Amino acid sequence: MPKRVDHRERRALIADALMRVAAEQGLEAVSLRHVAAAAEVSPGMVQHYFRTRDEMMVFALAVVRERNEARVRRAVEPLGATPAPRALLRAMLAELLPLDEERRADGRVALAFLAYTAVRPAVAAALHDETAALLAFVAGQIAAGSPLVADGRLDPERAAVGLLAVMEGLGIYVLGGHYPPETALAALDAQLDLIFGAEPAR
Repeated sequence: MPKRVDHRERRALIADALMRVAAEQGLEAVSLRHVAAAAEVSPGMVQHYFRTRDEMMVFALAVVRERNEARVRRAVEPLGATPAPRALLRAMLAELLPLDEERRADGRVALAFLAYTAVRPAVAAALHDETAALLAFVAGQIAAGSPLVADGRLDPERAAVGLLAVMEGLGIYVLGGHYPPETALAALDAQLDLIFGAEPAR
């Protein structure tokens, strides 16, 4: 009887190899041949699951997204069923910063992928819905929790754009070794203070 093949497991194996190659050697090293070698499978098997390099890239970013979502779920779970908007955003955005080696590896892949999509609009289109959904979620939390929105002094969507830009920029500087993790977290807290007001002293 022929052995059953777990296609999802094989795709995940190949994606993990792709991410190792990208994190260790840079995105320019990612090719069907290099990924196959890292996964210890044949190039033909890689091509069976991913017809093009672009397809591999999109799948790898989806893996990074799934890992980030799992981290965020673990981070916000202790906040309870109805967390305060500021606490929720702080837990979520801090978890997305590359503050440890696992997140730095994923962050390098995500950053390289974003650079890759800058000259490939068709590939970048795969990110548009995800970006819009994240922006809408963050704007909704700001609208629900910021007193500056309630009195008309802050536009929640613009504030969300700024907050996400700060988080992404901090991530880039941490990845480059310009800022230590504690500096990035302090800057994130300062931005949240501007939006929600300073937290009371403990």
